[in-house]
Amino acid sequence: MARQIIFTSKAAKPPPAYSQAVKAAGLVFVSGTAPTDPATGTYAGPTIQEQTRQCLKNIQAILEEAGSSLDKIVSVTIVLADEDDFAGMNEEWLKWFPSDPPARQGAKLPARVPGLKVSIAAIAEA
Repeated sequence: MARQIIFTSKAAKPPPAYSQAVKAAGLVFVSGTAPTDPATGTYAGPTIQEQTRQCLKNIQAILEEAGSSLDKIVSVTIVLADEDDFAGMNEEWLKWFPSDPPARQGAKLPARVPGLKVSIAAIAEA
């Protein structure tokens, strides 16, 4: 089965050796997405809510490029720098997924990156 590399300039540019997403087997696999504003190349504001929002905007743009959407997400992995930010992240999350949310798991960032509070990876139906 063929796989397709997905890229859009409407989302943060991935680091070298990363794809924003790969579409294969009827699914879209979105790489861990930082809260980078594609217009400025910098992380969104200092709060976990602002950074979660920007991650989800990036994921939304990537999924739309792949012909999918946020409502087709089946699973996400949310990685936080500080587990004390969970409540703030979840507050923003509920604005995007008020009902029938995707399956979700969490993890802690393995190393501190200055200013980075959250990264989100997703799998969606194509």
